[in-house]
Amino acid sequence: MKITEHLKSAKKTLFSIEILPPLKGKSIQSIYDSIDPLMEFKPAFVDVTYHREEYIYKKREGGYLEKVSIRKRPGTVGICAAIMNKYDVEAVPHIICGGFTREETENALIDLQFLGIDNVLALRGDSIKTESQFVPEPGGHHYAIDLVKQIKGMNNGVYLDDEMKDATPTNFCMGIAGYPEKHFEAPNLYSDMKWLKAKVDAGADYIVTQMFFDNKKFFYFVETCRQNDIHVPIIPGLKILTSKSQLIALPKIFHIDLPQDLFVELEKCKDDKAIKEVGVEWCVAQSKELKKADVSCLHYYTMGTSDVTRRVAKEVF
Repeated sequence: MKITEHLKSAKKTLFSIEILPPLKGKSIQSIYDSIDPLMEFKPAFVDVTYHREEYIYKKREGGYLEKVSIRKRPGTVGICAAIMNKYDVEAVPHIICGGFTREETENALIDLQFLGIDNVLALRGDSIKTESQFVPEPGGHHYAIDLVKQIKGMNNGVYLDDEMKDATPTNFCMGIAGYPEKHFEAPNLYSDMKWLKAKVDAGADYIVTQMFFDNKKFFYFVETCRQNDIHVPIIPGLKILTSKSQLIALPKIFHIDLPQDLFVELEKCKDDKAIKEVGVEWCVAQSKELKKADVSCLHYYTMGTSDVTRRVAKEVF
């Protein structure tokens, strides 16, 4: 079932989560352990992130360094199939530009179609740590809109081989990312809106937002989207603060602000246990306000912290 169909048929605000694949060499049981405590809230779907290659340098004989590509968290497609089989819940794999050629993207989408996975989240993805800016794979996509166009093309039966006749169309429901505080590379929100609308016009079916901690920014973002003729569903993404290190890491990595009222409370905390309590309380308040505003779904970035997500969900759903 497509995510848009879930949203359209829902009688109340839905619950959904995003998870990380386990590190290479670890069991999928860690995924089940993080999902099991949340199944009582009947998640409408589970997003599974995709992590592109990184590079390390290994010392070889003779003292020279060899650049080696590794993927620390592989298994996104397999995890999605396992989740759908075990829980009978929609799984939404992230499809990213970084690290993929267009042909590899096409083949990955064919695999997903064969597995009965018909929802994807199309993203550009981040640059790797050794690069100051995003660099596409040779033969790959530079921007998320190009990925959206490729997926939409396959939905229309258009594949890379233009000599292919009578190709079977895919049937993907496509989500994209939205940024209530604008994408960090955009000069302003106006510019960001132009690109967001272009992705919707190219075929995106719904938007999931970057995490935010100030609901006013989300409401303004939605209002601005509607004013710019963007009328697809917009799902707010929420994160529960759990450690003091996140006070620096999250704004730096995700280019977001922490509201002053929240930061003042967090500054009073003496340890991560206290941070977690404030984080849960803040997210519960955020969630309740958003739910009262009749948002279609609340999407939680769990990052493996199912215990705090469960505490929030018990208060909200």
